[in-house]
Order: sequence, then structure tokens, then C-alpha cells
Amino acid sequence: MYAFTSPFANPAGSPIRELFKYLSEPGMISFAGGYPASDLFDVDGLAAAQARAYSLPTRCLQYGPTDGLAELKAQLIALMAQRGSPCASDELLVTTGSQQGLDLLLRVMVAPGDVVVTEQPAYPATLQALRLQQAKIVTVPVDANGLDVDHLGGLLREGKIAVPKLLYTVPTFANPTGATLSRERRIALLKLAVEYRFVIVEDDPYGDLRFAGDPVPSMLGLTEEVPGSRHWVVHFSSLSKIVAPGLRVGWTVAPPEIARRCVVAKQTVDLCSVPWTQAVAAEYLAEGSLTRHLPKITEAYRLKCEAMCAALGDRLGDAIRFHAPQGGMFVWAQLAAVKTSELLPNAIAEKVLFVPGTAFFAEQADEASLRLSFAAPAVTAIEEGVARLARAMEATGR
Repeated sequence: MYAFTSPFANPAGSPIRELFKYLSEPGMISFAGGYPASDLFDVDGLAAAQARAYSLPTRCLQYGPTDGLAELKAQLIALMAQRGSPCASDELLVTTGSQQGLDLLLRVMVAPGDVVVTEQPAYPATLQALRLQQAKIVTVPVDANGLDVDHLGGLLREGKIAVPKLLYTVPTFANPTGATLSRERRIALLKLAVEYRFVIVEDDPYGDLRFAGDPVPSMLGLTEEVPGSRHWVVHFSSLSKIVAPGLRVGWTVAPPEIARRCVVAKQTVDLCSVPWTQAVAAEYLAEGSLTRHLPKITEAYRLKCEAMCAALGDRLGDAIRFHAPQGGMFVWAQLAAVKTSELLPNAIAEKVLFVPGTAFFAEQADEASLRLSFAAPAVTAIEEGVARLARAMEATGR
């Protein structure tokens, strides 16, 4: 009846959000969505920031600049410098969550048929965005140390893949694997980008959520060590996981030529991100509230991660394999003898949710894999949820 464009003729929705209908069931424990813990929101700090922001009501209620409120940009530039990734104002664009940053970048850089490399497994919303942009997705495997850069280098040197337009990675506490790309691999990847002239898209929503191990500089921060690589890195970040997703404050750091075009693309999307929440975020950062509050979040996530890993080992033993992450929100696992798509209905019956790993694969899905998020549930709920998962596995294996 209707003449839709080809990408939207039969579009697939988010496989994770399709699970959300079960969240309203009484007693459900969810390891599914990548939701931060609601009880860790700095409600008082944000309320105070909102009061200060609204002391200048016109700033909150009027349209704002497409690239972001000047006061927020100044705070984000300071935050990036604090993280070891200094940037200039003409390189930074405020977005409505970091997902909008990806959408804008794809609009200005990827034409139908262009090759884009992603790690595998990868964040499903990225795969969804690439498919709707009609990109050709090429995958590179990951291990406990992140993207297999040697494998990628071999593919490029042997001409087994076309030189990509972009390479997308979550190098620090990846979604879904929780893995962190080693410093050595980051340097090697930057050198490949310079040699083959492709843009590394570094998505970094979780980097501040480290609760174990030693910090690793961001790809953007390491560009100083690889001559010419600054031209080949676009960096996304967000306040969603470390402050509150309801603010919808993200940002893109990109070479000025790319950033300027993303600003033009954003003008056709929403004119500007919400000035009110931008002003709140600016006040919150300016007051130093994020610096004071982050240790509370990371310590809580450390305890939750330890509880999940201990419970998985105790309850499931040899029936499950996983690596304990050093930060972030996720544990990635493989089951020994059960397909997670078959396990899910029994898990739902036991009142526990997870995301089957097939949602994170562009090709050749691992049907025994699953992603578990430890961020939102309390420690006692994590322990009970893993017990329910064990019962579901027993039912599935019969």
C-alpha cells in the first residue's frame, strides 16, 4: 500500500528492546538491558544543578546552538582533557545521546555499499544503523583483549577485504563482551588507520566505569603517539551510563571537517539537543559533582560484578565460560551444551531475563553465547537471578 524506502521495507527492530515487555511482569529480575542502576543516580546533585540552570530560564527554554550550549561544551572539553584526550571547540558536537552521533556520522560518511568494519560480537544498535544505511558490514573477531587487530591487518594486507570507510569499536569495557582493547592493539590499530586511511569510530560510554586493573588511554588520547592518526579518529561519549540516561547528553569529538558536516546533518534532525538538559549537565559538571559521585558508582558495580561472577561459577560451574570484566556493565558468556535461544523461554518462566548472544552478531552467530548486565539489579537480586538461570538451564537440558 505504501512506498517505503528499501531500508525500511522490512526493518528489524532492536532485539534487546523486544525483551522489555517482560520487565513489567511481577518479580522479574533483568540482566538484559544495559540500564545503569537507578538507585545510584545522583538525584540531589542533579536537582541542585537543575535549580542553578533554571536561574537563567531563557537559556533552558529557548532554542540553542546546533553544536551545543557553549557552557556545556566548555565543561565537556575540560572533561576530555581530564581523561587525557584534549580537544578543541570546533572538534566537539553535543548530541542527543551518543547514538545520535553515530547516526550523524553515517549520514555524512557512508553511502550504500561502503564497507564498514565492526568487531564481532558488536552493539546491536550499531549493526541496525549500518544496515539501515545500507553499508556492507565486515566483521573482525574479538577475544579477552578486544578486537583482533592482527587479523584485521592480515585481511587488509592480503586484499581479502576492501579498505573500509569506517571501523567501529567499543574498546573499553565493550558492549557486549566487557573486553578492553590492550594498549598495544590500540597503537597497532591507529597505525593501520593511518596506513590504509580509514576512520576509527571509538565509542566510549563506559570508560569511566573502571573498578579493577590499570587504566588504558583512549584511542583519541593515544593519537599523540602515532603521527597522523588524529585525522582518523572519531570519538563518541555520553553521560547516560555515568550520570543519567534521561539527560540524553552525548558528544562527538571529530576532525573539524567531519564535525562541521555532522552539525549540518543535525540541523535537519532536531535543530539542537535539548537546551534544558544541556544546561543541567553543564551545571552538574561545573560543580564537580561527577568527579565526586563516580567512585560511588564504580564501587557499587565492582561489588555487583563480583557477585555475578561468583554466582555464575558456583551455580553453573563447567556449564558456563566467561571472562570477568575490569569495568563497565556486562559479562559475556558461552554455555557448554545449551542454545541460549532455547534457554530464554525457560528463563522467562523462572522470572529472569538475559539477552541471547545471537543479537550481537552480523554473521555466523554463536548460539551458545549470552550477555548478562550486572549494573541495575541489587547484589541479592543478582544472586537470586543466577539461581533462577541455573534452574532454567536444568529445565532446558532435560
